[in-house]
Amino acid sequence: MTKNMSTLYNCTRVIADWGYSTFYDFTVSGLSNIPMQGSVIFAANHISFYDPPAIGAKVPRQINYFARDTLFKGALGKFLHALEAIPVARENADVASLKAIFRSLKNNGAIAIYPEGTRSVTGKLMDPKPGAGMIACKSRAIVIPTRIFGTYEVFGRHRKIPRLGGPIHITYGRPMAISEIDPGKGHPDRYLEASKRIMTQIAALEAPSQTVV
Repeated sequence: MTKNMSTLYNCTRVIADWGYSTFYDFTVSGLSNIPMQGSVIFAANHISFYDPPAIGAKVPRQINYFARDTLFKGALGKFLHALEAIPVARENADVASLKAIFRSLKNNGAIAIYPEGTRSVTGKLMDPKPGAGMIACKSRAIVIPTRIFGTYEVFGRHRKIPRLGGPIHITYGRPMAISEIDPGKGHPDRYLEASKRIMTQIAALEAPSQTVV
């Protein structure tokens, strides 16, 4: 079974979809690759503040996103808690964060992670860190490699405010089973190698030819 989508999350998702579709040429491909049941990890490149809501805007199931722990204060913090976002320390996920991640996946939830660990400064793909591989190997969840195009150009690290207009596209790749990801306990860099395998599939994804990025 799949975890039910909360009303608040669905309303937020619909608003995000409306915003992207209204102010940008927002398209997706590969939605049929996303399992509607069971635990799922969306593993994506990270190039903009726009990335988290863009990943889930057209996905008809709830995704638990990561958010910096310092954001969980006041009204914003209450909103993030209501969305079941997972607080993560700026440098590294702590024990509580990892427990929340694995709890979500154990309950047939979906999470979005970034193998690179941080937003790209240039918009280009970066080398992955072992965290995503560790989560995939330990949870045994299905991984959907996800490639984001266009968000860097409209709201990358070089911009203080987002630019309106332009193409944004999300490509969801074919599901990766754990047998394709995990090199085994005997591998000296098991989790890093797992992350590299995921990142290779992300790099292989392309946007439709009509989407210029």
